[in-house]
Amino acid sequence: MDAAVLAWLLAQLGPTTDQTDLQTRYTRLGTARAVALEVLNERRATLLAEPLQLTVNGVATLDQSANLTGLERQIASVQDATDAPDEPTGGDTLVIAPLQSAHRRRHHHWHGWR
Repeated sequence: MDAAVLAWLLAQLGPTTDQTDLQTRYTRLGTARAVALEVLNERRATLLAEPLQLTVNGVATLDQSANLTGLERQIASVQDATDAPDEPTGGDTLVIAPLQSAHRRRHHHWHGWR
């Protein structure tokens, strides 16, 4: 993992993200996008494992639903990202090319059985 990949991952996941963990994941997964998505999906799963709202005796309410919405938006953003430094084409590209020149087409007429 080079400096550009690490910088991109830290921009996606936050500057306090464990860099050794990111390197281990990058070695296993092979792309910055896959690493970011795995970390974000783990964060989402951790958040969903706990109640999204907690009220303490009517005194205080902790609401994590905005955090969940933010994580889901970030996951979608990383899935759609075209700026990952280790994806030179900027993501998946579909190329359609003709299999033969239009000038060389042969017209076959089938007249069926008579």
